[in-house]
Amino acid sequence: MSWSLRQGGKEAGASRILFTIKRDVGRVVITFIFLNFPSYKYKDSLMNILVVGSGGREHAIALAVKKSPLCDTLVCAPGNPGMANLGKCVPVDVADPKAIADLAVTEGIDLAVIGPEIPLVAGVVDEFRRRGLRAFGPTAAAAALEGSKAFSKEIMKKYGVPTAAFETFTDLASAKKFLACHPAPIVVKASGLAAGKGAIVCMTDKEANDAVEEMLGDKAVFGESGKTVVIEEFMDGEEASIFVVCDGKDYVILSSAQDHKRVFDDDKGPNTGGMGAYSPAPVVTDALLDEVKKTIIEPTLKGMAAEGKPYTGVLYVGIMVTAKGPKVVEYNCRLGDPECQIVLPLYDGDVLALFDAAEKGELAKLNAPKATKGSSAIVVLASAGYPGSYEKGKVVTGIEEAEKNGAQVLHAGTKMVDGKLVTNGGRVFGVVGHGETLKAALDIAYEAAEKVQFEGKFYRKDIGKKGLARLAKMGK
Repeated sequence: MSWSLRQGGKEAGASRILFTIKRDVGRVVITFIFLNFPSYKYKDSLMNILVVGSGGREHAIALAVKKSPLCDTLVCAPGNPGMANLGKCVPVDVADPKAIADLAVTEGIDLAVIGPEIPLVAGVVDEFRRRGLRAFGPTAAAAALEGSKAFSKEIMKKYGVPTAAFETFTDLASAKKFLACHPAPIVVKASGLAAGKGAIVCMTDKEANDAVEEMLGDKAVFGESGKTVVIEEFMDGEEASIFVVCDGKDYVILSSAQDHKRVFDDDKGPNTGGMGAYSPAPVVTDALLDEVKKTIIEPTLKGMAAEGKPYTGVLYVGIMVTAKGPKVVEYNCRLGDPECQIVLPLYDGDVLALFDAAEKGELAKLNAPKATKGSSAIVVLASAGYPGSYEKGKVVTGIEEAEKNGAQVLHAGTKMVDGKLVTNGGRVFGVVGHGETLKAALDIAYEAAEKVQFEGKFYRKDIGKKGLARLAKMGK
């Protein structure tokens, strides 16, 4: 008798396990002979994985996937210098679903994990499914929860999900007329994708009018993304992020987090993609999380299914903890950046097995861990001038020294030039610390952040300040 095994995603029928059976005084003796049997795997056990994206979020995903015993080969597209240490990096246009699917075919990929929102909104998961390929993430129709704030607000309204009161506009005159009757503070949002910078909290009437002018007027600073504008009431409270892995019907909640959007300490300056974060967020108590499940997560998933757009992938729920309970600030259709870098390490299980089960619609069969392990914090190292204009090509040193205390230095905006690592973005690195407590995690991250060097480096010095204060009030 012989069995056919699998290696590297291909059938290896030439390799065999042979055995003989012989009776010997009441015993059955089985002799196994292994022929040509290096590191083989049973079919459908190990997987070739493609991680799509090139930032700090994708570096964190690649790290988590690489640790899984289910991962055979890791391909990153396009990847970055940090991801190149984990697997092969292949150039690809992340906005081109067909190019990504072609790459998956070429590399014999068993599962693609899509990091950024752009390919998801563009329909990369749809393209994979059309070809009989597997990709973890929502379809384009489901990703509209992030791709169109107007759509997401209508879903919330229709299915009774608590959020800020709102109106949607496509012409400047109507928007200004509405603002004349609704004084600041108020929030103006570009409906489409805007790299995390399309939501403007306006504390004065002038700021509100300037915001709609920039989106719907001649400037059109957000292009097509700003041609539809959502104006909503200002919500007073504390923000937090909830990350939910979904398979269309069931879900697993990852650790909560709290991001720091403003560029400078004490939440001053313009919004950014995120200057740091910590997890779990003390403001998200067990009781609050139960309320979020019942009033936000479950109605959203049931509503999307009822709309014929079942949600598979990561649903990022940004909430405001108000005096009247949690309300949705926004949905995102993927893991946040920089929150992903601290949430995934706190998952006390196999991240790849989680993503695989979700893509298959089998989360109910997965014995996912219920609790997180410790605390994590991330400090973003940015280029001088960010989020405005900044210079690139600054030589980087000190990463090995920074990681000696157990920190992780994740690449967000770097590249190799003539054998040297240089800066290539506004957010250059995310320095992550893990510890039993939030303070321990922050101490590790900040100690390491000081050791990474490049010209023009700056970072916030108050990441986690709110969390530490809340923990102190709670006597923890």
